[in-house]
Amino acid sequence: MIKTRIREYRARLGMSQEELALRVGVRRETIGNLEKGKYNPSLVLAWNIARVFGVTIEEIFEVTEE
Repeated sequence: MIKTRIREYRARLGMSQEELALRVGVRRETIGNLEKGKYNPSLVLAWNIARVFGVTIEEIFEVTEE
């Protein structure tokens, strides 16, 4: 399972799900599903999200054992 800190990073920047979605080229629902753990991102999407926040992929996403 992949845990995500997207919501935390968005809050730091005052960014909405819609704004992040537009910046990385996905629908708002995709961001919501990522934040809820219902969807695992592709490597390209993970990289794009990390780039928006100016951090590494590992700072946003963590792989955990269920």
